[in-house]
Amino acid sequence: MVNLSTRLLNAVSTMTRILNVAEKNDAAKSLAEVLSRGNFRRRDGRSVYNKIYEFEYNLFNKNCIMSMTSVSGHLLGMEFIGLYKKWTMCNPVSLFEATIQKYCPPDFLNIKKTLEEEVRKSQILIIWTDCDREGENIGFEIIQVCQAVKPNISIYRAKFSEITPQAVNRACQNLVAPDENVSRAVDARMELDLRIGAAFTRFQTLRLQKVFPEVLAEHLISYGSCQFPTLGFVVERYKQVEAFIAEPFWKLKVTHKIDDVVAEFTWQRKHLFDYLVCLVFYEHCLESPTAVVCDVKSRQKSKWRPQPLDTVELEKLASRKLKIGAKETMRIAEKLYTQGIISYPRTETNMFTKEIDLHALIRKQTGDPAWGAFASRVLEDGPNPRNGHKSDQAHPPIHPIKYCNSLQFSANGLMILAKNYLEVYPYDKWSDKEISIYEVGQSFLPTSLEMLSGKTSPPSLLSEADLISLMEKHGIGTDATHAEHIETIKSRNYVGVRGDGRFVPGHLGMGLVEGYDAMGFAMSKPNLRAELEADLKKVCGGQKTKEDVLQSQIRKYKEVFIKAVEQARKIDEALGNYLGESVPYTESTTSENMATVESVKRCPKCNQDMLLRQRKEGKGYYLGCIGFPECRNAIWFPDFVLKVEVEGTICPQCQPGPVHLLRFKFRPGYVPPMIPTEYVGCIGGCDTFLMEALDIYSSQNRQTTSSSLNTRTSSTYGDSGYGSEGSNNSSSNNRNSFQPQRANRNATSGSWSSRGTEPQLKKPGVMNAQSRPRTTLINRNGDQSDATTIVCGCNVDAILLTVRKEGPNTGRQFYKCNSSTCDFFLWADQSSSSTTSSRLTVQKEGPNKGRQFFACPQSRGTGCNFFQWGDNSNSSEFTVRLLHVTNMGALLCATDTSAF
Repeated sequence: MVNLSTRLLNAVSTMTRILNVAEKNDAAKSLAEVLSRGNFRRRDGRSVYNKIYEFEYNLFNKNCIMSMTSVSGHLLGMEFIGLYKKWTMCNPVSLFEATIQKYCPPDFLNIKKTLEEEVRKSQILIIWTDCDREGENIGFEIIQVCQAVKPNISIYRAKFSEITPQAVNRACQNLVAPDENVSRAVDARMELDLRIGAAFTRFQTLRLQKVFPEVLAEHLISYGSCQFPTLGFVVERYKQVEAFIAEPFWKLKVTHKIDDVVAEFTWQRKHLFDYLVCLVFYEHCLESPTAVVCDVKSRQKSKWRPQPLDTVELEKLASRKLKIGAKETMRIAEKLYTQGIISYPRTETNMFTKEIDLHALIRKQTGDPAWGAFASRVLEDGPNPRNGHKSDQAHPPIHPIKYCNSLQFSANGLMILAKNYLEVYPYDKWSDKEISIYEVGQSFLPTSLEMLSGKTSPPSLLSEADLISLMEKHGIGTDATHAEHIETIKSRNYVGVRGDGRFVPGHLGMGLVEGYDAMGFAMSKPNLRAELEADLKKVCGGQKTKEDVLQSQIRKYKEVFIKAVEQARKIDEALGNYLGESVPYTESTTSENMATVESVKRCPKCNQDMLLRQRKEGKGYYLGCIGFPECRNAIWFPDFVLKVEVEGTICPQCQPGPVHLLRFKFRPGYVPPMIPTEYVGCIGGCDTFLMEALDIYSSQNRQTTSSSLNTRTSSTYGDSGYGSEGSNNSSSNNRNSFQPQRANRNATSGSWSSRGTEPQLKKPGVMNAQSRPRTTLINRNGDQSDATTIVCGCNVDAILLTVRKEGPNTGRQFYKCNSSTCDFFLWADQSSSSTTSSRLTVQKEGPNKGRQFFACPQSRGTGCNFFQWGDNSNSSEFTVRLLHVTNMGALLCATDTSAF
């Protein structure tokens, strides 16, 4: 007995374990019931709402242990990080480029933990989420969580449209790979909705709460790229109704009654807008009252059956016939779907394919006392649905998949006899009036002849069904999101609903639409959003990338946002017409507590944004990591930096990007003369001249390629006369005489380092393409010879070695660090040349005007950055030794002391 139990335990432990994840708990339970044929074991997971159902299953002719659990819709959300989360800590325009991350909301952490625990003991993951865009994206959220725990797990996708034994088992035997393109399209849409919605919502709310404090102080005035066009439809129709001017008219009406049948004849001229003219015609008819039948046209007329049902038609019919809103309709349909009563309710398809067994579906309805006989007649003649022309290639039309004795369903999409379908479809009826049979030439005296008055009527206000039709026509949202967008504009009080179900715009909604229209922007029009929906379809099909769509859409909306902020008073004026007197808005109203933060680059420590900030009381500038206080990395600019602004230009060389260029304004006399007092440069590592002037060293320089440095920084490498990494006993050239009085406030943390507490001036140095430590070429003898000593980055003599390895450099000599502490390397046979420095005079206004200095005579693009004040030297000129190291892409500059 013990041996049998042991063998059984070993057999179970060696069986493949498969984790199955559905989108909702109801779906997981129904799927488990189908796959296990009702023989599953239920156990609790971390979440009380998402159970785990276990059962054995044969997959690909192999016995497996299946665990079926679920999420509750989207498992992960998108959010801004750090200061961007706080409304008053950043300018809303920065949200278009702010860092976004995916995160698990606190309510779903237990679901996430359940997945992590279950996947650890599983070898295969099968995604059973709904087979639409959102479902595919939810599937990849599940994959992301599971792969973080078990990167090598095998992943499959089950495709199904209804929870029936046939459909579910077919999906299980035909597993496919998840479609990442579809998921990326949803990620793009979610990111755009977050960026655009957050930027406009914060702008509108913060401003209008101050302008209309008595009315809007507690209101969230949201914006969404779908909800605003939806609001625009309501406002546009309301304005058409309001602008309509009724005109009176007069018409003639003739009726003729035979037995109980009354025929009403319509005047061919319809109506006239002139009373006297119509009166003349009326009196003429009274003088000759006998009517003669001039023509009789008869043709057979048919009333067509409904086409198979898609989501949009379901929402419209429920609104018109059952008076149920779109959101409630989809909630009910979703419940019926998860219970296995109807097929998947989110579909754009209105045609049945030959693969669907309509006979089996109709046969289930034959027992109903109301429509069972009709279903039997359909079976006898053979199902022949009146198909439409739309298909999303994913789901069939909405149809019942099992009979429910206690519920009523219409036989939508089934083959219905032309004369008899109205027996089971009570929502349609013949609208034509019955008339007697007339023959050509027949004369009769009208029963009545009247001249009636009337007036033209405006178009009707939009019903929910009308609004959904417009949204579908213009590509606003999808069949799955129409109800959500309508509910949003209702909950924000942008629109209201009358007792007859017609939409009317509220004061807030009218004012917002009119304000943006006054700016000349089509914010309430469907063009921008429809273009995005078209792009998302191309992402799904692999014709466009997610990045291309994001870049294009963000650029468009950002341009509109900037212009909208500039013309914001037009929104104030438009809303003032509805909400009453406004409070004059000034920038200080909200800007006092809103720090202006602009992203410059990524933090090398935590990879979050580093923002340009102003110190307290406005005394100076610094770059701070948005991850503060968890990340305390910062770059402090010296006091002689009077102003810094972020340029719109991105450095094409520095990585990881984007790294924005900065516009500096320096205090005159505190930077070398070759740097103008207003200078645009990069602190990502490529502009070393600027880095040295600011006394900053970045470890990111090591990521910069030599090819990019050759074009931009060859003129800036070398000695600029600023900053040192330590004292040097060879500073007999007195180049440390230039000492601007500046405090050491650029101390940094993380991967940024301070370069000393004193403004010492460096030795002649070099920095190669990988930003190796400073290397100097020094004459230690002090005589007139050209003998020099090579010093590595450790400030010690480098050793001379010879290449012994077979190859093109065999026998070639080179210098390297004596202790291998730094990565210094230099070929010994590199050619060198000497040139005489130029004596120049400061011409700029400032404390150093008229002062002489020495600089490299070559142009900035080809020479080095040698600099020395002339009044600190013992000689009228210096000899500058230039050593161009081609294989390292840098310039070595060294002062020859023999010239002193």
